[in-house]
Amino acid sequence: MKNKDKKVKETFLFEKKNYLIMVIGLVVIALGFILMSGGGSENPEVFNEEIYNFRRIRLAPTLVLIGFAIEIYAILAKTKK
Repeated sequence: MKNKDKKVKETFLFEKKNYLIMVIGLVVIALGFILMSGGGSENPEVFNEEIYNFRRIRLAPTLVLIGFAIEIYAILAKTKK
């Protein structure tokens, strides 16, 4: 009976700031994967050098790693509680 009388206040695990940082991290990760895509050839018999350009080899994986670092920061960021 006593448990029913008490109002249970549901709270989120993180604060709004943490969730906002997580969304930013997900956007950065998605952008990295989008930049990695493409570079294929219409004809499978022809090799396309475009697959080895700076955007796909350096920039996109770096963005993905930065996005994962942002996610880790969002999880570990200190809350006010």
